[in-house]
Amino acid sequence: MSPWPRRRRRKEKKPPWIIRLLRRRGVRFSPRAEYWLGWAETIVEVGLIFWLTITFVTVRMTVPTGSMNPTIAPGDSFFVDILTYHFRKPTPGRVIVFWQLEELRVTEVVAGSPAAQAGFQPGDWITHVQYPTIGIGGEPVPSVRTANRKVEAAQGQVLPFVVLREAVGHQAVAVNVPPGARDLGALGIKYRARQERYVKRLIAVGGQTVQIVGGKALVDGVPLEAVADRTYWTQGMGMQYGVAPTPVPRGHYFVLGDNTMNSYDSRYWGFVPEEELIGAPFFRVWPLPRFGPMNGYWWSSL
Repeated sequence: MSPWPRRRRRKEKKPPWIIRLLRRRGVRFSPRAEYWLGWAETIVEVGLIFWLTITFVTVRMTVPTGSMNPTIAPGDSFFVDILTYHFRKPTPGRVIVFWQLEELRVTEVVAGSPAAQAGFQPGDWITHVQYPTIGIGGEPVPSVRTANRKVEAAQGQVLPFVVLREAVGHQAVAVNVPPGARDLGALGIKYRARQERYVKRLIAVGGQTVQIVGGKALVDGVPLEAVADRTYWTQGMGMQYGVAPTPVPRGHYFVLGDNTMNSYDSRYWGFVPEEELIGAPFFRVWPLPRFGPMNGYWWSSL
């Protein structure tokens, strides 16, 4: 018996699966062709992993405005964690990303429908980013879900709208909501909606009461520590939430921009439905001097 241990045979690396598959079908390739097929397989696998990641785990977002200065500046680009909040709820003080309805415009009114009888016209704006004073039931409409919930809650009653009509301005319209109606379509309203991704700081969640007193955001009467150094303006035209004690409905969020004097946020249009939540910024990739984790991820600052 030899005193020297035998060298183990190195395992032969398996060829790419596409080549193994084609070999089983009797197809043969030259070594050069197999080399390039291996690279093609790697590229496809990497591309698939990247697509799965940006679809189900994260998205990349660039902020065009200064509403979150100085935390997030115009032109900042970052990745958004869209997975975490499937397993837990966001907590006040964190920055979140969500869908915000900027435009909801009537494109057609069905003849003889409740909306037609009430006087709705094609072209009427139910929501417009520059006019937070229009809406349904005396309140702005931050999402299509909000509009549909208002319709459903008003079954068998009269639901007041304030719409923006070209060459007329604000126009009051009252619709008789039929029993069983659950959305705008049931009223005979066809529409076009445009949403944008917004990034704001979460201040309060459903069941809490928020109020801005002396420029400070109070949640259930206690200053929110994460924004204790910020002073929020409450005298802007159209601000109607948080000025007085404002209960946040269950299943909704109250959000504010860090640029406290220049942010279109919950002070104007109310509450974000939980279903519109996208996720939380977690890693800034641009500009390079600010490259790195953010928003409390990996011990970064809020």
